[in-house]
Amino acid sequence: MKLFYLIVATIYFVHRLFSALYMEMEMIAKDDPFSCACNIYICPPFFFNLANPGSCRGPETIPPYRVAGYTSDRYLVCCKTKKERQITIRFHNQTCGQIRINGLPNMSVLWTDVFVMPCLTSHLLKNLQYLDLSDNLLTDLTLVETLCGTTQTLKDIRVLNFSGNALKSLSTVSRLVTKFSKLTHLDISRTGYSFMPSSCPWPSTLRFLNISGAKFTAITPCLPQTLEVLDLSNNNLKDFTLLLPVLRELYLSGNKFLRLPSGLSFPNLQTLTIQSNTLNMFGKTDLQSYQRLDNLQAGQNKFVCSCDFVSFVQLELRGGGGIQLTDGVDSYICDYPFYLHGQPVDQVRLSVVMCHQVLFVSVSCGLALFVATLLSVVLWRIHAFWYLKMIWAWLKTKRNSRQRQQRRDKADTEALISFDAFVSYSERDAGWVENFLVPELEEPRSTSHRPLTLCLHKRDFLPGQWIVDNIMNAIERSRRTVFILSENFVQSDWCRYELDFSHFWLFDGQATGEAAILILLEPLSKDDVPKRFYKLRKLMSSTTYLEWPQEEEKREEFWRSLRNALRGNDN
Repeated sequence: MKLFYLIVATIYFVHRLFSALYMEMEMIAKDDPFSCACNIYICPPFFFNLANPGSCRGPETIPPYRVAGYTSDRYLVCCKTKKERQITIRFHNQTCGQIRINGLPNMSVLWTDVFVMPCLTSHLLKNLQYLDLSDNLLTDLTLVETLCGTTQTLKDIRVLNFSGNALKSLSTVSRLVTKFSKLTHLDISRTGYSFMPSSCPWPSTLRFLNISGAKFTAITPCLPQTLEVLDLSNNNLKDFTLLLPVLRELYLSGNKFLRLPSGLSFPNLQTLTIQSNTLNMFGKTDLQSYQRLDNLQAGQNKFVCSCDFVSFVQLELRGGGGIQLTDGVDSYICDYPFYLHGQPVDQVRLSVVMCHQVLFVSVSCGLALFVATLLSVVLWRIHAFWYLKMIWAWLKTKRNSRQRQQRRDKADTEALISFDAFVSYSERDAGWVENFLVPELEEPRSTSHRPLTLCLHKRDFLPGQWIVDNIMNAIERSRRTVFILSENFVQSDWCRYELDFSHFWLFDGQATGEAAILILLEPLSKDDVPKRFYKLRKLMSSTTYLEWPQEEEKREEFWRSLRNALRGNDN
């Protein structure tokens, strides 16, 4: 029974091999009529009766039993170039011994729905070097029969193409082809592979392997170390870390790589194709690990057009780098940022600011710091900070002025007065104020002089209250403001904040010139007063001021004049 099935399978294969549509026979005779080569391919329709080679019908008629000087027994082996579109075999009178295919070096059986080539037929192909059974119905089980399992056959085979078949097990294929000691090329693309075993046996001569169009998600050491060309296009791979020391060409298009694989795994790689993946960008740093890479095809990805990426790609496209981008400028299109979406990378022009943001920010911050420092120095030299403080104090005062005005309107003005004078002086002149001014005015020796009440910031300011409010309250509650002018006042601590504000408020229209009394402890001209106190300088030019006499006998007159000025209309 087993023999019966084998005979049936053999007859079916021979029938499909020689009677299917689209078959072509190409025969090339060399100078030596006994060392010619023949190739069988599938093509359309001439009809040739294998039992009678002379029955060929077509533009070139072949004489019966002789073709180019050879007998019909040699027709299938030695002839000049000849194409036969279709072959018809009469099976009722044919035996395998009559089918002279043992001299064929190359044979292709394409799109013929062949699901098995019997092992007996494989044994007849003793000189076959190229076998193409692509786009048929082979399965793992029928492939075992086609290649005769572990039995030695097809000893000269160098190229096998099983692409487009229903193969599922990579380990089965690797085990079957291990016996082919001359096999260099294997194409098992467009099959149903989805799992790669951890290890697989391969012939040591295998150099070219095509497993594209499968469903692999990971790479394992199953791949042979002897490969020079590997095609893994159109899978679901995201990474590749397997060491392949002699690999020269690697094809990874149509996968899911986020970045270029490390070149350390391919020390001899010269060509890398990784189009239509999920690469965002790559650059010189990513390619430094590739020692011998010459050609790169990485287009048709969704690129983020950063400065480094654009600069690198434009340089390589112009041929200025060490790697050639052989897929052309139209393959490199920006996907992000949005304003560059759809624009070819070679046409992108990015600004210097965008490409050197860190440097730009650093320079900008440094320049801003320098300008701020320089401006601060200039403002300090022209006393701008004093003006700023006064403006702030003035704004705060304006905000509270309405409340103060309402308080003055409701109450008697005299009821609000608590001091006869608010004294503004330098800390260095505090000795004169405490030893001369306060005793003379608040504790007069003569009973004829009414004691006066002075407001001193050290003594009478409320602790915890904002300094501006203290000054404002002191001035509002005092009939007069006395300024003790001296060199110390204009050169030392006279510009203390609380005193400066009193000057600012007093001479900014909140009080008249009559409310201010100037006392010069020592000769001082208005030119010695800083220009920022321009109203005080003007007041010194238009108002009579008192000078502290150095002679003892003149001081009594000084005190009498000061008392009269402080009392005003109350004398």
